[in-house]
Amino acid sequence: MTLVIVLMEKVDFQIALGKRIRQLREEKKMSQAELALLCNFEKSNMNRIETGKTCPSSFTLYKISISLEVKLSEITDVIE
Repeated sequence: MTLVIVLMEKVDFQIALGKRIRQLREEKKMSQAELALLCNFEKSNMNRIETGKTCPSSFTLYKISISLEVKLSEITDVIE
């Protein structure tokens, strides 16, 4: 049996990750500004993350997960 691993391109991963964060934020009825404030960074940074224009660090993802009150794995599980 052969194991095949499919890797997403970095930009595709960033976009999928951003969409997932936005989805979770909207489920919590939270604005970008509110989430950014809870994470202690600028709204423009949150926008760049949600639109896939930047790849957040593991610590940034941790802060987002804490602020959204979800497990980190709920954010990073973006493979369809």
